[in-house]
Amino acid sequence: MADSSRKVEKRDIPTARLAVCARLVGEEGFPVIFVHGNCSSGAFFESLLKTLPAGFRGIAPDMRGYGETEPKTIDATRGMRDFSDDLLALMDALSLKRAVFVAHSAGAGMVMQLSLDHPERVAGVVVEAPLSPYGFGGTKDADGTPCWADFAGSGGGTANPDFVQRLKSKDRSTETPTSPRNVMNGCYVKPPFRHPDEELLLDSVLNTHVSDELYPGNFTKSDNWPGVAPGTTGMNNAMAPRYYNTSSFAALKDGPDVLWIRGADDAIVSDTSLFDFGFLGKLGAVPGWPGDEKYPPQPMVSQMRGVMERYAKNGGRFREVVLQDTGHSPHLEKTQEFEALLTPFLQEHAR
Repeated sequence: MADSSRKVEKRDIPTARLAVCARLVGEEGFPVIFVHGNCSSGAFFESLLKTLPAGFRGIAPDMRGYGETEPKTIDATRGMRDFSDDLLALMDALSLKRAVFVAHSAGAGMVMQLSLDHPERVAGVVVEAPLSPYGFGGTKDADGTPCWADFAGSGGGTANPDFVQRLKSKDRSTETPTSPRNVMNGCYVKPPFRHPDEELLLDSVLNTHVSDELYPGNFTKSDNWPGVAPGTTGMNNAMAPRYYNTSSFAALKDGPDVLWIRGADDAIVSDTSLFDFGFLGKLGAVPGWPGDEKYPPQPMVSQMRGVMERYAKNGGRFREVVLQDTGHSPHLEKTQEFEALLTPFLQEHAR
């Protein structure tokens, strides 16, 4: 049974790679590591930490580039390995041999990479609205085939410039659709949902470190539509399919069990993502779209399902759960339903 009175402590933890700020619950019990996604921080898991069942120790780090963790450069040419190596270093600093991971959005990419590189450290994975195994943007079918050879339409140049500037200026307004508050309330969750801790969550979004080295990263110009291709540093480049690809998870032997939870109305990770140039082009929101044959919407959910189904054929175990009337953040929008799925998974895999 969940203990609603658990106290969350925030602590700076030195590791071999960087100083990590983490929210912690409990000193004893099997460890559960919560890994946040893009433009957020460990604060997005504060409510889950408070209700983590007895017998579990909760750890929710701010990943590099976010929150109060040391803002070291993200080397995007390593895909998500800067982040997965940071998680490994955090586990070593806390003397954790194994943990169950709960990973949201881009955080799922970090944990899938960790599972590939160090499967013995991963006791189980809950992926929530996960980043496609073929990255974000620039691919066109369930097998992750690139739309263009230079992966145009992915990387640091795909972030909305006004949103980036408003992040940098810590804008709390509702002036435009690209104001961080409006993006959070309109895309992170399904409207009209508003979280009771909205100001805390907005603080977390605004604590994104904006630079070419962190978010969104640098970019290169491209002769291919929509005119931008990945650079070499920063978060959005680390997610680009030029550098990030965890589809080999399908062939992983003795890999972790996977519980995949997603919202039916996710506006960010879906086969019709409002953040994907292929879908935006099809809608007419970005001029010059070359059409479905050359640049269709990225089938993100279909790509994830294809990898998971191959994983199952090779002996792995996964379960996909779709929550209706839910957007990109089921743990915030449908907390009770999410916890009802999470708790038995934790109890089964605490070993």
